[in-house]
Amino acid sequence: MSFAWDPDRYLAFADERARPFLDLVGRVAAVDPRVVVDLGCGPGTLTSLLADRWPGAAITGVDSSAAMIRAAADGAAADGAAERVVFRRADLRDWLAAAPAGGVDVLVSNATLQWLPEHLDLLPALVRAVAPGGWLAFQVPGNHDEPSHTIRAALAAEAPYAAHTAGVARPGAHDAATYLRALQGLGCAVDAWETTYLHVLHGPDPVFAWVSGTGARPTLQALPADLRPRFEQEFKARLRAAYPDEGQGVVLPFRRIFVVARTRV
Repeated sequence: MSFAWDPDRYLAFADERARPFLDLVGRVAAVDPRVVVDLGCGPGTLTSLLADRWPGAAITGVDSSAAMIRAAADGAAADGAAERVVFRRADLRDWLAAAPAGGVDVLVSNATLQWLPEHLDLLPALVRAVAPGGWLAFQVPGNHDEPSHTIRAALAAEAPYAAHTAGVARPGAHDAATYLRALQGLGCAVDAWETTYLHVLHGPDPVFAWVSGTGARPTLQALPADLRPRFEQEFKARLRAAYPDEGQGVVLPFRRIFVVARTRV
């Protein structure tokens, strides 16, 4: 079941969403790459940082969402970065199928692979796309057992919602060791780790605001207009109970899995 992204809602927590990207790219030791690709670039705000990091590289951002690509292109034009960064719409799997072997020096994917249930099987293709001695770096959320996800899943399985939410996209990921071993088996030198961020969120129902822009979005869009407000009201109430505000904001623990792999020369 397909769903649509909302760039504005996604960017409501832009600073918090940028931290893992910066931590990921900070471990990529490429000196002067020629071709850098950001798979799942979203609204492009982080892709532009790759152009700042490697000003001599040709930077391409790829995303399957037309809305995200429009936002990315508009943002690059407004910032004067349109000549340094190109954005194109494509499904990650289609891009991989068409990518020439060894054509990318740095391949980055930030919080995208978790939407592809078969992404572990895509690792060989991702590695093939990277030049010898090049870099593959990705980050995926590892918080799918947290209340922010389990509450949504439990509520969506209840009547009358279950009839509409069966089969919706759900993010999922493996642990760091699984990625490390898989990429070692492909001949890469691998650095894999995990970090749990403690995001302090403010405002009314901030955890709902966070998940409604990402993991809960497919569920919310699957519900008909007459049921969605009722679902949202109950979802918010359960999230408030799980993530109380004790007067200094709501603390949202967010575990993320990071992998930086260098291909064999």
